[in-house]
Amino acid sequence: MSNPNIASRFDEIYNSTNRAVLAFITAKCARTADINDIYQDTYMELYQVLRKRGVDYVTNEKALVLRIAKRKVARYYSLLERMRIFVSTNVVNEDGEEFELTDLEADAFLTEDFVVNQDLLESAKQLIQSKSEEIQKVFYLKYDVDLTISEIAQALSMSESNVKNKLYRTLRELRNLLG
Repeated sequence: MSNPNIASRFDEIYNSTNRAVLAFITAKCARTADINDIYQDTYMELYQVLRKRGVDYVTNEKALVLRIAKRKVARYYSLLERMRIFVSTNVVNEDGEEFELTDLEADAFLTEDFVVNQDLLESAKQLIQSKSEEIQKVFYLKYDVDLTISEIAQALSMSESNVKNKLYRTLRELRNLLG
C-alpha cells in the first residue's frame, strides 16, 4: 500500500524535474528507442528512494533525479557494450564482404545471437568462476559495479598494473574460449 505523502511528494518532484530529466536522457542516449526505458527506470528508482528513505530525504530534487538518470544511462549502455564484447556486430555477406550491422539490425541480431549463444556465456561464466577470488573480484567490480581500473586497484589494495594484468589476461582467455 502506498503512503499518500510519498505519492504526493513523488508527483511534486516529477512535475518539477520531468522536462530537465527528459532533456538530459535524450542528450545522453545513443538511440531514441532507449529514452523511454531509461526515463521510466529513473522515476521508478526515485519512487523506491522515497519509499525507503522517506519524503524528507530529498533536499535537492533536481540533483537527485539527474544523478539517478546519469547512473541509469551509464548502466544501460555499459550493459550493451558488455554484450557486444561477446557478440560481434560485423557480418560477412554472400560475396565475402564484411560490413557492420545498423543499430536496428544489430539489436535484432544481438538479441537472437544472445539467445542462441547462451551456452557460450555459460562457458565464460564458468571460466571466470574457475579463476582466483582476486580475479573474480576484479571482474565483479569492473563489469557489475562499473568501477574504473584505478578505483578497483584502490578498493582491492592492488597496483593498477596488477589489476590490468588480471583483467586483460582473463579477457584474452575469454576471447580464445569464445572464438
